[in-house]
Amino acid sequence: MTLKPLGDHVIVKPLNNEEVTKAGIVLPSTVDKDRPERGEVIAVGPGRVLDNGSRSPMDVSVGQKIVFKKYAPEEFKIEGENYLVISASEIIAIIE
Repeated sequence: MTLKPLGDHVIVKPLNNEEVTKAGIVLPSTVDKDRPERGEVIAVGPGRVLDNGSRSPMDVSVGQKIVFKKYAPEEFKIEGENYLVISASEIIAIIE
């Protein structure tokens, strides 16, 4: 199945928020923790339509890892996988 976002929306796969202690012990993320704030871009819309009819270019592309506002995305599940939909304006940074 292919997801094609509309406008300035971006589809993101949440990144696992595992923490590693100084001793190297991995503490997995748990269900009761806050929503993810990082993810990998899976699909990008064509951009927002401007007043003059042209489209605003998107700042992110497929495969990039991003940081976004905590409560900005809408969550959904397709074929057992969790995804997030977020507006490009809610993306804070690209992780390099």
